[in-house]
Amino acid sequence: MNTIASLKKPGMDNQRPGKYKEVGPRGGKVNKPRTVKIDPGDRLPPTQEKGHKWKKQ
Repeated sequence: MNTIASLKKPGMDNQRPGKYKEVGPRGGKVNKPRTVKIDPGDRLPPTQEKGHKWKKQ
C-alpha cells in the first residue's frame, strides 16, 4: 500500500539499500525528479526543493 508513512525525509540515516525517487510532500509527482541509489548505512541526500521527500522504488 502506498501511504504517506512510506515517504522518507532527506537526511534520514540507516534506510534500506536500493533506489529512491524524489516525490512531492504527499507523494505526488515533481518536475524532473531525481533518482538515487543508496547502499547499506548511507544517508538519503538532499532533495531539489524544500518539502520534497524520497520514495523507495
